Amino acid sequence: MKFGIITFPGSNCDHDMVHVLRDVVNCEVHEIWHRDTKLPGLSTEDCIVLPGGFSYGDYVRAGAIAHLAPIMTAVSAHAAKGGLVLGICNGFQILCEAQLLPGALVRNAKQKFIGKDIFLRIETVDSHLTNQYEKHDVVRIPIAHAEGRFICDHDTLDQMQTNDQILFRYCSSSGQLGHEFNINGSLESIAGICNSSRNVFGMMPHPERASESQLGNTDGLKMFLSMIKKQNQTVGKTAELSV
Repeated sequence: MKFGIITFPGSNCDHDMVHVLRDVVNCEVHEIWHRDTKLPGLSTEDCIVLPGGFSYGDYVRAGAIAHLAPIMTAVSAHAAKGGLVLGICNGFQILCEAQLLPGALVRNAKQKFIGKDIFLRIETVDSHLTNQYEKHDVVRIPIAHAEGRFICDHDTLDQMQTNDQILFRYCSSSGQLGHEFNINGSLESIAGICNSSRNVFGMMPHPERASESQLGNTDGLKMFLSMIKKQNQTVGKTAELSV
């Protein structure tokens, strides 16, 4: 499995992501510029990552300009063919603006930037990102955002709940949900979701910042390992069927 990491003007987590995927989990990584129009060396068996940062200075609103970048046509086509796409923080915002994920990310409830470690509860294990966890496991992951409050209409929320699309919720260290643990005021404490086809994923917290023992936290590493293991299993099954 290979990864393509897209850099937009203002991305600041792209090199972090390259390091974790290339040097920590030992995957082949392709660095892609926002003005590119193709995903060279990558197929639908691979994953495109939209990293965190402040693309185009977050002008207009976070992700609003980036989703119009030339490379996003190729990203949308990749997703439409079943290829994996992961957006983290600003990447999540871009995917919502591009309508590859439902809902939107708006200003935090207290109108302030928040940068700190928080706790997430795993809401489903039926995803590439979470299949190596147990349901309701709790992990500690950093956040760093000012526009991370997830919102959507009631029909969209009902559909997401029915389809098991909610990946993570903000919680206490013991997994309790509540207003006091909902760090940015997101609807239903939602911190991460996937699309109905389960191949596009978005989350506001930064697992790449919690993937090495040198940083004192490896809670995020299992998300990348989950993705790699799940995709390798999927590709293996496809190969068996084609023999």
